[in-house]
Amino acid sequence: MLRRRVPPPADAGFRRLWPYLREHRGALAVVAVLAAVTAATSLAQPLLVGRVVTAVQDATPVLPVAATLVAILVGGALVGALQSFLLQRTAEGLVLSTRRTLAERMLTLPVAQYDARRTGDLMSRIGADTTLLRAVVTSGLFEIVSSVVIVVGAAVAMALVDLVLLGLALLAVAIGAAVIAVASRRIRALSTLAQVRVGEMTAAVERALSAVRTIRASGATDREVDGVSTAAGAAYAVGVRAARLQAVVSPAVTIATQGSFIAVLGIGGSRVAAGVLTVGELVSFVLYLFLLVLPLARLAQTWTQLQTGLGALARIEEVVVLRGESEGDVAAAPAPAPTAPALELRDVDFTHADGTAVLHGVGFTVPRGTRTALVGPSGAGKSTVFALVERFYDVTGGAVLVDGIDVRDRPRDELRARLGYVEQDSPALAGTLRENLALAAPGVSEADQIAVLAAVNLTDLVARSPLGLDTPVGEGGVLLSGGERQRLAIARTLLAEPSLMLLDEPTASLDARNEQALKDAIDVAAQADRTLLIVAHRLSTVVDCDQIVVLDDGRVAATGTHQQLLEHSPLYAELARSQLLLETP
Repeated sequence: MLRRRVPPPADAGFRRLWPYLREHRGALAVVAVLAAVTAATSLAQPLLVGRVVTAVQDATPVLPVAATLVAILVGGALVGALQSFLLQRTAEGLVLSTRRTLAERMLTLPVAQYDARRTGDLMSRIGADTTLLRAVVTSGLFEIVSSVVIVVGAAVAMALVDLVLLGLALLAVAIGAAVIAVASRRIRALSTLAQVRVGEMTAAVERALSAVRTIRASGATDREVDGVSTAAGAAYAVGVRAARLQAVVSPAVTIATQGSFIAVLGIGGSRVAAGVLTVGELVSFVLYLFLLVLPLARLAQTWTQLQTGLGALARIEEVVVLRGESEGDVAAAPAPAPTAPALELRDVDFTHADGTAVLHGVGFTVPRGTRTALVGPSGAGKSTVFALVERFYDVTGGAVLVDGIDVRDRPRDELRARLGYVEQDSPALAGTLRENLALAAPGVSEADQIAVLAAVNLTDLVARSPLGLDTPVGEGGVLLSGGERQRLAIARTLLAEPSLMLLDEPTASLDARNEQALKDAIDVAAQADRTLLIVAHRLSTVVDCDQIVVLDDGRVAATGTHQQLLEHSPLYAELARSQLLLETP
């Protein structure tokens, strides 16, 4: 059972951020230099403005100082623009690299992880969460660092002008900073929770859209809309809580900021009247005060964005830190034994992570070049056997051997290259016929693709559209019938030329005519020294198999040919009788 991780503290978030920033450290170093130059030009401007005012008062030449001020102003703006571009580009690079890392991890997770997680929530992490991560760079780290540099520089310059006024300004800064510090952790937690709620809402939408026809046919549209609305309402509620907290922070910062200006102008004016300060010095001080308190005002928003980005990083890391399916695989497998069976199950047990036991001591052998069928009631464990052969799951007891080698002693990629697997649901990927056929055999020729379509009686799919092999199949193959999707999946598998084919209910969605055509295609496949293991509820498709294994409640109930099982297996005889393959006495 996976538990949602508690959001880590901010410092932990910063530490985990560094691996993502490391590959962009060169660009970030350039941005840091440009940020320092921009900060320096900003700090020089108040001093030059004060000198311009003093020059006007003293009737001394103004042009040299004014020209310097304009040059620094324009130069600072140009450097700032370049810094902004590089920073945005680096942030986009961070998002790109994070999405690639996350996509690779998502597509290589163990199958059990997909069982435990909702697809929509995973989609939210690679979409919305990675987008929020951009703010960590653009409006987070550098905004805070730049603001700190400017604040420190402004404070030093103000100290050189008047320590009394500086004390007033620092008091205002201290009040605003205290409010932000108190609120920051709560904002971080609420931001992370808001992203979790958005992920749940996305999962609800994905669930509804993936079965929209079934939902409408069942008259369940309103209930699904209510479910999505409830998830959206939960996200709204968390967002309102975060907004309420931010609403407390913003006025506090505003009061501190505006109060500091009022106090400085009032007391500073009296000090000018007393001759302690000149008008030019007061103007410079007020401009430095802008540089001191305005970053503080931005800091509240910036800190919130930063916490949101770090919350998104925590959700991204929750997936990235998971082990990939093939991590820990052996580097290479021993050479297969030529005389070994194509497949052997030795006393196999399997129990799901939640404790549900599926297989108990299952054992049988599939000789090379033969056809073996797995039959039995629904839930007997037939599809689970296929999942163990493919290593979607690992056995909890016993062993599965392909060509005499335990599947756990062979790299998954190498193992699956020897296998061809046609799932019971026969999924088709959104795209074209050509793209689906090329999934397992990307280098196959168009002639071979057309030939294999003919072998499974799908030539009409190419003939009826002017697009030919580029005919779209729709999202999930929705533009094909169930039987066409099933035959397309078999054609896709045949192109890969596996030595062992696993067919899970290959004729479940076929009419009698196409069932016979598909049986003919399977016969052709079997002639190429290929071993077939077929799961079937429809016994008419497997009566001529070399061997039939009957599973019942996760155990092997009987093994033999069709005729042998009719004579010696009551369960098989009952299955045959229910399908009118055996006369009822």
